[in-house]
Amino acid sequence: MSKSLLVALLSLSCCAAFAASKPCDELKAEIAARLDEKGVKGYEITAVENDQVGDAKVIGSCDGGTKKLTYVRK
Repeated sequence: MSKSLLVALLSLSCCAAFAASKPCDELKAEIAARLDEKGVKGYEITAVENDQVGDAKVIGSCDGGTKKLTYVRK
């Protein structure tokens, strides 16, 4: 494995760990702002317990990894 690939993988794992520790409301607001900026309409982002995800698309993890943010088109 090359050094640059290893550095990239370590950077991504670091960022994922940081995002998982964010409060759900903060991460939800950040993601919603990015979607709104891109002109996405008719969606719902919800924070749910890990075992309550169901068929929704998971777009993030928050509250120390105890919850998932799900995305559903309305």
